[in-house]
Amino acid sequence: MAEEGLWYVVHTYSGYENKVAQNLETLVENRRLHDLIQEVKVPTEIVPEIKDGVKREVERKLFPGYVLVKMVMTDDSWYVVRNTRGVTGFVGPSSKPIPLTQAEVDALGVETHEAQVDYKVGDNVEVTAGPLEGFIGLVEEIDMEKQKVKVKVSMFGRETSAELDLSQVKPL
Repeated sequence: MAEEGLWYVVHTYSGYENKVAQNLETLVENRRLHDLIQEVKVPTEIVPEIKDGVKREVERKLFPGYVLVKMVMTDDSWYVVRNTRGVTGFVGPSSKPIPLTQAEVDALGVETHEAQVDYKVGDNVEVTAGPLEGFIGLVEEIDMEKQKVKVKVSMFGRETSAELDLSQVKPL
């Protein structure tokens, strides 16, 4: 079983993020380094942009000049990443790479964890987090792609629908 890698932040020349990610993936493929360098990401977001009076959705880099790499840190993996064209170094004090903490990884939304759903539409669930914590609700809809669940709760004598993360509810 291969060792689980940690996420590191790699600094690149501005505008070279996608090229660096592509070069790294090619190197991993060619040198069969899958167990050392497990994932390469350039975090992006979709934002609306108005150009010439036309609104359209564009993909924008969240951290220009940076690439996230999930890897097992060894002399070999460090050397491969450090010497990839366009890479200027790892983020960390005195060129010593420091992995992201699990809290940082979660906050960045780099890894998506598939939530286990052991309830179905029509089941009663308890809300375990957020402003509705402690409420009991009826599952109306489950969206696995967005990792959301729509729950109808009774508040102040009224039925109210709320969209929650799958991790915010548990079956009764």
